[in-house]
Amino acid sequence: TVIRAAILIQNWYRFTMARLEMRRRYSLSIFQSIEYADEQDQLQLSNFFTFMLDHYTHPDSVSHIFTSPSVSQVVDEGLCLTEFERKIDVPDSYYGPRLSFPLTIEDANALLHAFRNEQLLHARYVLQLLCETRKVLKEMPNITHLSTSYSKEITVCGDLHGNLDDLLLIFYKNGLPSEQNCYVFNGDFVDRGKNSMEILIILFAFLLIYPNDLHLNRGNHEDYMMNLRYGFTKEVSKKYKDHGKQILCLLRDVFSWLPLATIIDSKVLILHGGISDTTDLDFLNALERNKVRDHIHVGVILFSLKNLAVQMLRSSFRYLQILDILWSDPRSQNGCTPNKCRGGGCYFGPDVTAKLFERYNLKMLIRSHEFKPEGYEISHDGKVITIFSASNYYEEGSNRGAYVKLNPELIPRFVQYRVSKYTRRQNLQERVGTIESSALKSLREKIYAHRSELTSAFAQYDLNGTGKISVNDWAAAMESVLQLELPWRMLRSQLAQMNADGEVDFMSCFYDLKIGQPIKEVQPALVETLCRYRKDLEIIFNVIDKDHSGLISLEEFSQTWRLFTSHLGIDVYDESLDKLVLSIDYNKDGHIDFNEFLEAFHVVHRLERKAN
Repeated sequence: TVIRAAILIQNWYRFTMARLEMRRRYSLSIFQSIEYADEQDQLQLSNFFTFMLDHYTHPDSVSHIFTSPSVSQVVDEGLCLTEFERKIDVPDSYYGPRLSFPLTIEDANALLHAFRNEQLLHARYVLQLLCETRKVLKEMPNITHLSTSYSKEITVCGDLHGNLDDLLLIFYKNGLPSEQNCYVFNGDFVDRGKNSMEILIILFAFLLIYPNDLHLNRGNHEDYMMNLRYGFTKEVSKKYKDHGKQILCLLRDVFSWLPLATIIDSKVLILHGGISDTTDLDFLNALERNKVRDHIHVGVILFSLKNLAVQMLRSSFRYLQILDILWSDPRSQNGCTPNKCRGGGCYFGPDVTAKLFERYNLKMLIRSHEFKPEGYEISHDGKVITIFSASNYYEEGSNRGAYVKLNPELIPRFVQYRVSKYTRRQNLQERVGTIESSALKSLREKIYAHRSELTSAFAQYDLNGTGKISVNDWAAAMESVLQLELPWRMLRSQLAQMNADGEVDFMSCFYDLKIGQPIKEVQPALVETLCRYRKDLEIIFNVIDKDHSGLISLEEFSQTWRLFTSHLGIDVYDESLDKLVLSIDYNKDGHIDFNEFLEAFHVVHRLERKAN
């Protein structure tokens, strides 16, 4: 009897753990699929900007997005420190760190202490720091070469994405950067998290103090257009209202000077994304990296290939080489194929890795760019390591962060961690429940934003008009519209109701949701379109809004909207939009606050409505 009870308990435990693991995995799949779909949208925006440049009535108002910002217009490079000291006053009421250049380790410690206590560094010091950082970066090669010694290990960190607590924990566990403690930070320092600016300030400060011992690679998020979508631009504008434009302009230039890769002992290649079958390290080491500022240029260059000018072909190769190393992901299958999930870069197989290693006599590739539940992953027979340093990336408890240490024998040693904001650690069931709830909320919002297309897809299977279809048909319709490659049959119980006959009530997908809208008279098709493309439109309007005032003219708004719908082939009545835009121009001055306007069009959950 005791043995039988023990077996029952063991079976129950295994079943419970298996179900929890299943829920955890599909929740992470939802997050990652939506993230990659969003990145596809972001890269496709470059095509729209090319279209926009050709069709805009006043091209001068948008042409600036294709050219590098003139940082000299913001400040004379040779007068950075003194110019900012003269022009920007630091009041006596400011109690944060006061920096003097050249920086010392005491300055770095003061910054760490201030940021732990949620203090801001004054704009004068931020601008001075960025100017000094740019000077140092401009002297660095595209590919940095490092060597280990018997007394030194090199620590490689992956994506941080604005999570300051992860950086502070890494320094706590592994020590601060110094001549005896070398670091490589492999890109994606910014976006998503709320402390991207603080992370940059800390990393740039240590770079100035130890330029030979702290090294930074560029990631795909060190990019003007990515920052508009994923939060860094908003963070800077919010924290530095008076000098945000100067800081963002200078940052755009600083990002363009970040090195592209690092090689340790001529054997270990470190870059942010990956490689392709055309990756040429000699070419990458020789190109002018600061000319490739933002991935918006990729669409412009590809579009320009119609001209087949030799200069354009050279430019396109330069942009595509950088696109590949910033955006690519490894796969277990041989070959090199376009990365359709992200919309940029490629999938590279073990044969592509082996070919590059043979050509350049390498033995290991360390890359980041990709969420990993354990913080790292080894692939391609141990030749490729993915390192991801942002813990709790999607939600509290969703993943560990990690960094990797390389000794002189180049044997990797992984260190994992997870930052927790709770005083009491959540148990596994609580963590999975939190992750699952957040993932399903994001998925439901995406479903509702595609309501019209989904309803049409469901109707094709509902030949008798009953409002009910089979689970297989429901899953097929969901995938055909959303293309997220998710286990829809498994998710059905969380997303739609089923009757006693085993058929899905497909309209129940939308029962708990609605789209907020500012006025009731607007046609539903327009509301849904605005909801679905809200992020894209926000980026486009921010680009048009040169002075970062948050205001654009009614003419600019209307023309941009018509070009956008024309480019995407969306059929929406202009009259309906005109009425809507006029209703938002509250003071009738011919300008609208587009951020406030677009914020009105978001998916509202039933529980949120009750709470509000």
